[in-house]
Amino acid sequence: MDWDDLKFTLAVARHGSLSAAARALGTTQPTVGRRLNNFERRLGVKLFERSVDGLVTTPLAAALIEGLDEMEHGALAIERRLASRDTGLAGLITLTSIDWLGDHVLAPIAARFAARHPQVQIDLLTEPRDYNLARREADIVFRFGAFEQENVVVRKVADVAYGFYASDSYVQRHGLPDFDNGCRGHAIVLLHDEAGRVCYGDWTPMLAPQARVIFRSKGLQAHFAAVEAGEAMATLPRFVADQRQGLRHIVTPVPEPTQAVRMGVHADMRDTPRLRAFIDFAASALKSAAARLKPAT
Repeated sequence: MDWDDLKFTLAVARHGSLSAAARALGTTQPTVGRRLNNFERRLGVKLFERSVDGLVTTPLAAALIEGLDEMEHGALAIERRLASRDTGLAGLITLTSIDWLGDHVLAPIAARFAARHPQVQIDLLTEPRDYNLARREADIVFRFGAFEQENVVVRKVADVAYGFYASDSYVQRHGLPDFDNGCRGHAIVLLHDEAGRVCYGDWTPMLAPQARVIFRSKGLQAHFAAVEAGEAMATLPRFVADQRQGLRHIVTPVPEPTQAVRMGVHADMRDTPRLRAFIDFAASALKSAAARLKPAT
């Protein structure tokens, strides 16, 4: 029995669809489907039933997966132990973060670190999914929310502030918003519910309850685009927005929301030299950027 076949089967069972399993494995949906079909054909049994909600495990698959979980847990523990014995500053470091934090804050830090250590390669992934450190889907995770995985060493490394912004052209056409009347006559953009719970999710509607919501989106790049086009106001990360020409930071009558940035690494991997070096380097760089990540005014 091929371990890769079992790995593909386990991924489909965990994620409930071929496409989700493919994303988790870093491959394509047709590849996952082909591997699963070939495996079922060799076994002579069906492991999954197709339904409108995705793929549901059969009783045989459920029993198989219970054993696979135990096998994977042991194999990954051995893999992490071997990986942690690396003795030099060389090899791959996989970092994950949300889009704007990864693109604007972590990317320059990662670039400086890699320039100083030519034998280190860094992969920076900015997808919103929760990467599993135990399965080594990532080495170091930067996020705002809590870490629910076990055996993760978590360290708070920064606070980031958000502010209310409009473009100069928007203010010229519409004037500054009147918060006493709920920003009536103005337009805003908001985060979509699928973006999850963030510190400013309720803050913006509370600040501008009478403003017209022109659209909602999961990512902040769309919010920047709407504001810079002069069509709406939005809540944006101050670290990025304060550097954009033509954007005006609008003082609000209530305190601006802030959010803590946490860095997580699996306990088995934290003393790996290249990870230890990057963790210290990133923490120092984020400390130096504290005043820009969370401006006093």
